[in-house]
Amino acid sequence: MKLGTVAGAASLVPIAASQAALGSKNAIGTGANPAHLHGALSGPGTVTGAARTVAPFSVQMPVPHTLRPLFRSEHTDFYVLDTKDGQEEILPGTRTAVTGYGGSYIGPTIRAKSGRRVVIRHRNLTAAPTAVHLHGGHVPANSDGHPLDVINPGACKTYEYPNRQPGATLWYHDHAHHMESEHVFRGMHAFYLLEGQDEDRLRLPSGDYDVPIMITDARFADDASLVYESDDFKFRNTILVNGRPQPYFKVAARKYRLRFANAANMRIFKLTLGSGEELTQIATDGGLLPAPVRIGSVDLAPAERVEVVIDFAKYPVGTQLVLTDALAGPIMRFDVTHGASDHSRVPSALRPLPPLPAATTTRQFSIGLDLATFQFVINGKTFDPSRVDLTIKRGTTEIWEVTNTDTRFG
Repeated sequence: MKLGTVAGAASLVPIAASQAALGSKNAIGTGANPAHLHGALSGPGTVTGAARTVAPFSVQMPVPHTLRPLFRSEHTDFYVLDTKDGQEEILPGTRTAVTGYGGSYIGPTIRAKSGRRVVIRHRNLTAAPTAVHLHGGHVPANSDGHPLDVINPGACKTYEYPNRQPGATLWYHDHAHHMESEHVFRGMHAFYLLEGQDEDRLRLPSGDYDVPIMITDARFADDASLVYESDDFKFRNTILVNGRPQPYFKVAARKYRLRFANAANMRIFKLTLGSGEELTQIATDGGLLPAPVRIGSVDLAPAERVEVVIDFAKYPVGTQLVLTDALAGPIMRFDVTHGASDHSRVPSALRPLPPLPAATTTRQFSIGLDLATFQFVINGKTFDPSRVDLTIKRGTTEIWEVTNTDTRFG
């Protein structure tokens, strides 16, 4: 008998009960009665505000729309994108104020190609300074979105991305100093999917079967507004998947490429599918692995990305597979609703690792918390934007030995 944690008194119920509540004998791996799953999201606290009344698996997971270039030249795609306030139905039947790219909680996806330049003119229509950082991108310094290189309210800045790197799942988000945490919490995050020149021949799932999935945590007031407090892990217990609480996602009985990104700034996710179904990992933050790896769970630290392929053809139409986090509980459900042809594959070899020159230098770094100031320090120093600690020659290899000296907070 399989047991799962539920809300209230944290009682245990057999998996059969959860399947009955779902109304399907093909439900897999819920581990809890769906009528109470929001309590399981609590971790160290409880779900707050308007999110308490949302029934699990009652809303469909949206897929962020892809932004079309304003203009294409021979070698460059040009975009214009506003950062602005908006209203979105995150919780069903309510409207939540958000601040994001295009006014959405999750901004539009930009799909780029290795070797083809992207130029984006960002306009800040919010009341606070912003900066746009392409996380994982190899970009020039003036397009890196340095925390102090901000776009003031009403101003614009043009970012140039050469895309001279292997294909990978990247994401762009706010980076303004001392404001990044709240800005990202309120919606300044989106996918930037860079397709490698080697991917066509691999025939991985593509098009509608290549799905970006961003996971965040949130706290809601009774009026469905977002409640931001710094270091508020205890009460950010509504997990959002592509901006919706515990959504379902209809899939065909075929292979899907799923690109997971953790945009929560304090929460680490450990995800399992169904009753421990096997997943095929094909990529990490840096892009495709040398070969696919079979895994039983996905670990996602803040800002981390992982790509997996799931072959839903293994399950009969009508099957429901729940994706569960080790702490938060069930966060979404995949519903196998129909059959489909499938010419994609997962080849045994993906992308070779680049050669790594021999290391010429070894450096030591100690990271800890200064209990007198409650600031993080590296080698005894706090962050100072006017100080340069290291100058390193591009193209060289170094070994960095990092020691965590914090014995109280981990």
